Amino acid sequence: MSASVIDFVATEARFGAHNYEPIGVVLSRGEGVWVWDTEGNRYLDCLSAYSAVSQGHCHPKILAAMVEQAHRLTLTSRAFHNDQLAPFYEEIAALTGSHKVLPMNSGAEAVESAIKSVRKWGYEVKGVPDGQAEIIVCANNFHGRTLGIVGFSTDPDTRTHFGPFAPGFKIIPFGDATALAEAITPNTVAFLVEPIQGEAGVILPPAGYFAEVRELCTTNNVMLVLDEIQTGLGRTGKLLAEQHEGIEADVTLLGKALSGGFYPVSAVLSNNDVLGTLRPGQHGSTFGGNPLACAVARAALRVLTEEGMIENAARQGARFLEGLKDIRANTIREVRGRGLMLAVELHPEAGRARRYCEALQSKGILAKDTHEQTIRIAPPLVITSDEVDWALERLATTLTQDFS
Repeated sequence: MSASVIDFVATEARFGAHNYEPIGVVLSRGEGVWVWDTEGNRYLDCLSAYSAVSQGHCHPKILAAMVEQAHRLTLTSRAFHNDQLAPFYEEIAALTGSHKVLPMNSGAEAVESAIKSVRKWGYEVKGVPDGQAEIIVCANNFHGRTLGIVGFSTDPDTRTHFGPFAPGFKIIPFGDATALAEAITPNTVAFLVEPIQGEAGVILPPAGYFAEVRELCTTNNVMLVLDEIQTGLGRTGKLLAEQHEGIEADVTLLGKALSGGFYPVSAVLSNNDVLGTLRPGQHGSTFGGNPLACAVARAALRVLTEEGMIENAARQGARFLEGLKDIRANTIREVRGRGLMLAVELHPEAGRARRYCEALQSKGILAKDTHEQTIRIAPPLVITSDEVDWALERLATTLTQDFS
């Protein structure tokens, strides 16, 4: 690293909490699928800020909407109406087929909001005795990092020394419909689950799993809550990942790509029963639904659909997945994914995935490791065939590299 890069990293380490372990690059500019560091080196971004910049870095139309709205009105709080919130509601509801929308800021806030809402629905509509509502979640889940959420995580790094935790959650294996059936009781109000477990290493459920889940939830009057914060808005080659199995969630959580990376925006989408139980003063957010956020989100949704990004994710994702499967390397244990949400899992004897990510950096690709042995690959949805092929060449070279 050059002296200037070392200075940035050292200053960050001196003043910042050490709750991240970033790859050793200092980025200063981005456009489309590309980012540049402070030294002028260019990289293909294969993380997309965990899918937050699905529309590509600094998309000009989203930028224009943000700048225009910033000149007009940025924040009113929900104490007053603003002229961007109603159009945002209308447009996202029409796009997703939702009946009610609750705007928040971060993905974790959306999850927390959903937990509160389904519990309230359970008491006031389903008739669960007060204080006894149960929510079923999956092992190896990732729904955020708030205290409420980490309480039902199974990741020791996430949980250790942060307790005590709130009760009311049951943990079952992901992809096991029988386990779900056995876990449901009369007090179960919801099943909270990711369509694909992203942080766990892009883990896909068995075919037909979510069709069974949907049937079980309907039969037992349990709300199916799909956390589509990473998988939603085109990442898997469909608007929502639920569409791959032809189901509809009762509650859908969106975030990340909802703003194209310009601003924290998230949303809880639901039927009337769940969000319809909320009354003034029972839940809120000073910044949730602010005019700047709504204007940015409206533009982000428009470019996603009008520019064919979802269809491109399906095409390029299939190309990328096939190309990864064609790499003949003893290091690779499995390649998996859907759309542009992909992963390469390495054999334990290949060593930590991080060293491969560092090697990729030297070849102009930024990717991120997870759970020691897995490299996640999730470029912006605007990636072209030529760029996919360019990335595959470098991935093949790196994955066959001898680190001994």
